Amino acid sequence: MPSGSRRDGTDGSGRPADGWQGKNNDETDDDEDGTMSENASIQDDQREVTTGAQGPASRDPTSADPTSSGSAARGFRHTGEATISETALHPRRKSRRIMVGPVPVGGGAPISVQSMTNTPTTDINATLQQIAELAAAGCDIVRVAVPSQDDADALPIIAAKSPIPVIADIHFQSKYVFQAIDAGCAGVRVNPGNIRHFDQVGPSICRAAEDAGISLRIGVNAGSLDKDIYAKYGGPTPEALVASALKEAHMFEDVGFHDFKISVKHHDPVTMVQTYRLLASKGDWPLHLGVTEAGPAWQGTIKSCLAFGALLAEGIGDTIRVSLSAPPVEEVKVGCKILEYLGLRQRHFDIISCPSCGRAQVDVIQLANAVTDGLKDITAPIRVAVMGCIVNGPGEAREADLGVASGNGKGQIFIRGKVVRTVPEDQIVPTLLETAREIAGRMEEEGKVPEGASGPVVIPVTETPAEHRRRHPAHGQDAVSAVEAA
Repeated sequence: MPSGSRRDGTDGSGRPADGWQGKNNDETDDDEDGTMSENASIQDDQREVTTGAQGPASRDPTSADPTSSGSAARGFRHTGEATISETALHPRRKSRRIMVGPVPVGGGAPISVQSMTNTPTTDINATLQQIAELAAAGCDIVRVAVPSQDDADALPIIAAKSPIPVIADIHFQSKYVFQAIDAGCAGVRVNPGNIRHFDQVGPSICRAAEDAGISLRIGVNAGSLDKDIYAKYGGPTPEALVASALKEAHMFEDVGFHDFKISVKHHDPVTMVQTYRLLASKGDWPLHLGVTEAGPAWQGTIKSCLAFGALLAEGIGDTIRVSLSAPPVEEVKVGCKILEYLGLRQRHFDIISCPSCGRAQVDVIQLANAVTDGLKDITAPIRVAVMGCIVNGPGEAREADLGVASGNGKGQIFIRGKVVRTVPEDQIVPTLLETAREIAGRMEEEGKVPEGASGPVVIPVTETPAEHRRRHPAHGQDAVSAVEAA
C-alpha cells in the first residue's frame, strides 16, 4: 500500500491517496447524507466473461472443506443438504463457488436461505436472540445492518456468538466495510450505488476481503441505482441493473478478486426475473436472488414465489432471501418452503388441504388449522392432507404416511394405506396428532425418510355415504365402500 494512505484508499480526507486512482478520477466530494456525485462517469462495459474463468489471485473454494475454515472453528453449524442441489425441472446453471463462513454458495452447492435482522444492531442481545430464532427456522446466513459507528462496534461480539455466518450490510460509508472485515464477519454486502468513492475504495475493499479470507456481495438495487446509469437507461431497467453489476464485477476481477456473488434486485417480479436472466448470461458469478421491497407477508410471499419459482426452475440462483414486511422468521419459513416444493431442500412437515365445499361434513378449515398448529414443530417429512369429501379423501389417505377418512360421525385412521383404527369424530385430531408424533419419532430415530413413504399426513374429511350417492351416483363407489366398512 502506498506510504501515507489508509486501507480505504484515501489520504484521510476522503480523497483517494496517491497510487489508488480508480476508474473514475473526477468525482467531487459527497454530501454528508451519502449523496452520490453527479459527475461520476459510467463505463458501458460489455466485455464478455468466460464461464469458469478465475484470476490467479482467486482462492479455489470448490475444493475447500467448510469444516476447516476459521468460521467453522468458531462453532457454526453445518447447513444445507449436500445431496440436494438439483431440481428435477432443469439443470443448475454453472457458477463458481464462494464461501460465506462454512456455507458454500454456487458451484452446485445446496441453495442457502438468508434473512436479515430487524433489531437495532447496537442491541447485541436482541440481535443474537433473533439470529438464534432465524437459525432454528432454517436460516443459513444472516445479514445485519451497519448504519452507524455504534453498529459497527457491535459486530465483533455478534459475529463471534452467532450460530450462523453473519454478513454486514453496508451503505454510504466504506469505513464500515473495513471495520466489518476486522470484526470477523463472514461476508460484507456493498452497495455500489451509494457508497462514496466506490471506484477508488473498491480495490482496497477487495484486498482486505482477500486478506481476511471472506467473500463479498455486490448488491445492486433498483431504488439506489447510480444516477448516471439511471439517466442513461431511463430508469432501473434490467439492462441498467446489469450494467451496474458488471461495472463493479469487472472492477473486482481487474484486481484479482473473484470471491463475490451478485444480486440485482427489483420490486417487480417480472423485471426481477428478466434482470437475473440477463445477468446469468453474462458470467459465472454466484447469484443471490431477491425481490426487494416485496411488501407485506401475503403480497411479498406471492411475489417471491413467482420470481424464485421461475428462476430456480431454470436453474438460476445460488442463495435466496425472501423480503417481507413481516418478522424475519417468516421470510425464512417462506424461503425454506419454496426450496422444499422445488425439491431443492429436504422436505419437513407439510399439509395438504382442500378448499372445502358443500360435500364436507365437518369444518375443514378449522380441522386443517388444528392439525397444522398441532404439528408445527415436527421436522420429520410427514405430509398431512385435510380433504373435505370422499372423492379424493381415502385415496389420499392410502398414499400418505398417515390419514383419516371421516363420515357418519367417525374417522378411519390409515397408516401407509392400511386402516388401523376407527375413532369418534371428536377424537380425530388428538388421535391423528398422537399417531403422527409416533411416526415422526421413528423417522428421526432412523435418520432417513422411511422406504415407500410419500411424506406428510392425509386427513380426508367426508360426507356420509348416502349423501355422496345422492350427489354423485356414478362416482366414488370404492371410497364409499371404504367408509361404510367402518
